[in-house]
Amino acid sequence: MDRLHAMKTFVAVVESGGFTAAARKLDVSLSVVSRIVTELEAHLGVRLLTRTTRVVRPTDTGAAYFENCKRILGEIEEADLAAAGTHAAPRGSLVVTAPVLFGARHVTPIVVEYLQRYPEVDVHCVLVDRNINFIDEGVDVGIRIGELPSSTLQAILVGRVRRVVCAAPAYLQRHGLPRTLDDLQRHTLIQTTGVNTLPEWRFMEQGEPRPLRIAPRLATSTNDSAISAAVAGLGLARVLSYQVAAELHDGRLRVVLAEYEPPPVPIHVIHREGRHAMRKVRAFLDLAIDRLRADQSLN
Repeated sequence: MDRLHAMKTFVAVVESGGFTAAARKLDVSLSVVSRIVTELEAHLGVRLLTRTTRVVRPTDTGAAYFENCKRILGEIEEADLAAAGTHAAPRGSLVVTAPVLFGARHVTPIVVEYLQRYPEVDVHCVLVDRNINFIDEGVDVGIRIGELPSSTLQAILVGRVRRVVCAAPAYLQRHGLPRTLDDLQRHTLIQTTGVNTLPEWRFMEQGEPRPLRIAPRLATSTNDSAISAAVAGLGLARVLSYQVAAELHDGRLRVVLAEYEPPPVPIHVIHREGRHAMRKVRAFLDLAIDRLRADQSLN
């Protein structure tokens, strides 16, 4: 058995989500892919994949082996590039994920700069307001906003943002400035439901968490539309500070109830490779960390 070829085949199965897709990707028959993975499992003496009629997923052992295979194959590619004298130029395909609005405002400019700097790399951006599985989606680098669960992913802190309540000055002139959390009951509220559908906002009062049930007049699935409604003077919206940095700077929105805000929310750049990350990943990490840490709206 060709161990290197078996590793490449196994990685293709995991990244493609199945044997048929991997066969198409590798341009070989389905039976060849199945045979190679079966031989690899027999050689290792462990089950690497859980096979059902609907999905093929790595076992816990398979997931760890997948990460090791990716690292080894990446190091081999780096060695080949170095031997060819082109190690200074990242190349290949990179998959990056981030929340929708953050991706549009902060990640896309970094991706554009990265692509202009490294013409031999292609980037696929997956901008979604949910945490996706790095292995299932084939993701190399991600941006996550919020506390991170325990995982094997590498995480680098690049900033913190506030969760703010804001409204247009014209709305506050008409309806008055809320000075306590109880004052919110008499105001028009705008809620984003994309991630959290509970009609509840969480605050801190006298050092203690205080959840507040709300009755929004407008519930919308995107932060963009909630911010637009607030700018138009409909009512109070609760968003992350980076999402309204421009509106706060030019005076279209004003923060209220700042003394009741919960602790700032961390922003991490995460990736699944250790200190021996492939050059295309390392180059993107270095650029993203530098640009995000320098952004005043994120710190």
